[in-house]
Amino acid sequence: MKQADIYTGTVNFSNKGGAGGTIGLSDFQRSQQGKPDALAVFGAITVGAITLNSSPVDLSKFKPVARLTAEYLVLAVKEDSPYKTLEDFVAALKSDPGATAVGGGSAGGVDHIALALLAQSADVPVPSLNYIPQTAGADTVIGIVNGTLQAGISGISEFQQFAEEGRIRILGITTAERMKGLEDIPTFKEAGYDVEIANWRGILGSVDMPEANYKEWVERFSQLDQSDAWHAVLERQGWDAYFLPGEEFGEFIVSESSRINQILQDAGLSK
Repeated sequence: MKQADIYTGTVNFSNKGGAGGTIGLSDFQRSQQGKPDALAVFGAITVGAITLNSSPVDLSKFKPVARLTAEYLVLAVKEDSPYKTLEDFVAALKSDPGATAVGGGSAGGVDHIALALLAQSADVPVPSLNYIPQTAGADTVIGIVNGTLQAGISGISEFQQFAEEGRIRILGITTAERMKGLEDIPTFKEAGYDVEIANWRGILGSVDMPEANYKEWVERFSQLDQSDAWHAVLERQGWDAYFLPGEEFGEFIVSESSRINQILQDAGLSK
């Protein structure tokens, strides 16, 4: 925003991890209520985490400012792994799901859901999966490389550098079609598994944010979406533009919460 001359004021940033973002968002809900310029970054991972952690966070209480990005997921293994293709990995998963440790983000997040959808599509019982939540994408890579994990799932931006360095091998991506610039990575669908899912991220305003400030921030993010500075960030990070402003984003949150919670139920991850 500073580069695009949209907002040039100061910014204080606080990162509070844990439980798929529900700890930080719960603190934000409580401590920033009514503050005119308090914003929180959150995404798809938090929607499922609210359910699995029985969190008191109520997304409908926040001001939906903007949906910004989508990042597709990839499944990766160690470079010298015997699994050369996604089909090889799924064969091992079917043979002994408990012995096939797979790392990813928080329980109930999009990484976990993607693995559950892959298992469902391959007729592997989801409750038998050995999914091990990691603190960060870098921890997943470490687990893959040192052999404590047979595979890992995360956003492409988390794994791409390590794949280019020859430390891991990416077997598949959760896009509908092969991704521009990553044409060598096959999709889950190509391999015969009906999985298409992305980790989207967006901005929430504080509970009871004054209406004038809310409208101002929606407008600022709308301008950001059109800026060259932001599009350079998208390209550098490997993110897809996925913009929705204000109330349209609010409607999306409602529908996406319903969809993700239904997936969690269907996969046997929640009741």
